[in-house]
Amino acid sequence: MKNKLSDLNDHLFAQLERLSNEGLSAEALEREVKRADAVVSVSDQIIGTADVRLKAAKLFAEHGDKVAPHLPQIGGTNE
Repeated sequence: MKNKLSDLNDHLFAQLERLSNEGLSAEALEREVKRADAVVSVSDQIIGTADVRLKAAKLFAEHGDKVAPHLPQIGGTNE
């Protein structure tokens, strides 16, 4: 996968810069606000997924193989 969380940060700041453009017409600003809403929505999903993966890794680090069957993406089985 080519995208990383650091790329998300870059996209969010780029969107902030577009929203901060004082030369935007009312219509263009409205389009950017809609775009920003979409970017935030997708970003929330990406961050949520990363958070779940981090929590799974922490569980595995703290409890080892005991939790592996419940965490199929990091070593358990898909039953």
